[in-house]
Amino acid sequence: MWTAFGYWGKVLEIDLNSQTTKEVPIKNEVYKKFLGGSGVAAYLLYNNYDYTKPALSEENPLIFMTGLLNGTLAPSSARSSVVGKSPLTEIWGEANVGGHWGAEVKKTGYDGFILKGVSDKPVAIYINDDKVQFLDAQDLWGKDVFEASDLMRSKTDEKARIACIGIAGENQIKMASIMMDAPVTRTAGRCGFGALMGYKKVKAVAVKGTKKVELHDKAKLQAFTKEFTQVLKTNAAILHDFGTLGTIQGVESEGDLPIKNWTLGSWEEGAYKISGQMLAETIQTGHHACHACTIRCGKEAKVTVGPYKGAIGHAPEYETGAAFGSLILNDDLEIIAACNDLCNRYGMDTIEAGSTIAMAIEAYENGLLTKRDTGGIELKWGIKEELLEILEKMANNKVGIGRLLAQGVKRAADEIGGIAPEFAIQSKGQAFAMHDPRAYTTMVADYATCNRGGCHLECLGYFSEGGAYPAKCVGFTKPSEPHGYENKAEYAVRLMNFMTVFNSLGLCKFIMLGQITPEMASQWINAATGWDLTGKDVELAGDRLFNIKRMYNNRLGLSRKDDVLPQRMLLHDRQTGAAAGSLPYYSRIMKDLYDYRKWNAEGIITEEKKQELGLDTL
Repeated sequence: MWTAFGYWGKVLEIDLNSQTTKEVPIKNEVYKKFLGGSGVAAYLLYNNYDYTKPALSEENPLIFMTGLLNGTLAPSSARSSVVGKSPLTEIWGEANVGGHWGAEVKKTGYDGFILKGVSDKPVAIYINDDKVQFLDAQDLWGKDVFEASDLMRSKTDEKARIACIGIAGENQIKMASIMMDAPVTRTAGRCGFGALMGYKKVKAVAVKGTKKVELHDKAKLQAFTKEFTQVLKTNAAILHDFGTLGTIQGVESEGDLPIKNWTLGSWEEGAYKISGQMLAETIQTGHHACHACTIRCGKEAKVTVGPYKGAIGHAPEYETGAAFGSLILNDDLEIIAACNDLCNRYGMDTIEAGSTIAMAIEAYENGLLTKRDTGGIELKWGIKEELLEILEKMANNKVGIGRLLAQGVKRAADEIGGIAPEFAIQSKGQAFAMHDPRAYTTMVADYATCNRGGCHLECLGYFSEGGAYPAKCVGFTKPSEPHGYENKAEYAVRLMNFMTVFNSLGLCKFIMLGQITPEMASQWINAATGWDLTGKDVELAGDRLFNIKRMYNNRLGLSRKDDVLPQRMLLHDRQTGAAAGSLPYYSRIMKDLYDYRKWNAEGIITEEKKQELGLDTL
């Protein structure tokens, strides 16, 4: 019998059909190979569940998994993962969330839990250490995330951490999210897992734990943390002061900000008007931190317009500011804050929502949608109050423009037809995050091969190429130009592999600002667990983690044909700004990437590569 340090070695399986639970042990060697978080979740999903079933089916599980370092002293170790087959894309799905949720789940004595089956009526679940209660949730059904979370705490414990869906999840719209810790809301936003939770008729899960995971060498981990945090605090000052929205002017100056559905290159005045700096001067009311984080990038803001005028909640992040701001040429920060608040209450992914609306505006502009289709709303660039009405229609899945756009950018564009798919900036069925591969071409590899579709966090090439994270930290020392192609495949792959490790460990990617390396990560892991991993072992683990998710997608038939970018990214020059004239060398970068990854010409992982990573026996 082995002793686990830093984790429990078991998850809780919750059967919604029978309202029973059982503990599922996970072998130590699985943790050493897949590290926890979305890595162990990938192992479980790949080996134990039927990949041929639709996402919204009884057989598709919803896996909540803590990171290996959740609940420890490791810097910014707040991130946990929600994993399953994505309702939005029908492929590998992974949503990562911060706050205090993951640490609290760890305190229950489990490394995560799995929801399987479907309840026959609305239900809520309370996990209190090793006790599990199934609660009637019919009084919660139909309520927004904030109201339902408050009621859930009153039913369980005022200090419980809550994961909750809103009406978007209840209505199973494809961009529905799972919201944690409202009103200080953190979001498992991408891939549509709120729809899967709604399909299972689970309104909320409350967790409260008293157990403390043992560390192998607490003093050593404390020493590592103290040394690292000093560098991190200095380099992350802008995030502490202004949040992620404080970076929007810098992103615009680099030619990386999406403007007018990715067609323009410059928006300097608009970026200033919706910036974190402007937020601090106007509607910001405070800020907060996730578990074990000294950055405190989370901001709170007052809602000054719309149906919840006067409320205070989580302020817009960068991605939300761009999605409801620059992407549709809306420079009204108060409207953006109100849109953000609505999405938090409804439980909707702001990236997918803003991108879908931008596509619809362009379709309207080209005569593919009319006022009859929109219910009288004139879809035009720079719309403001109309956004609130559209979001309400989307969340409620209302017949007409609401039901159309609630499907997400790809499905909605396909239904509109004509040339509308040209305006849908997505990969593998999920809208691009708010960073442009024409500005930093490592993002070509990211968006094309990202396992969950249009994700910036699987690589963060823009973060590294823009100078915030030295490439040498991941062992890349070759020449590289932001708009070029030489050595970009290796650069991107090294970043992608290490970023998958972050998701398994439960680390926030902003600790890149502390210049973390695989070797440093191995020291943190070893101090927590007592293992003897090296930096090279961590690099290999990252490669393994990325590839097992790719193997899941390969099973589903995904290959080279799916590793594509929208034509707008390949053929349309931004004209102005720092990225003017840049078009990515897609074919060259992809050829180099397949070679470097040891995939075949069709993008399928070779048996040689599987053997190298120890994935050949799965």
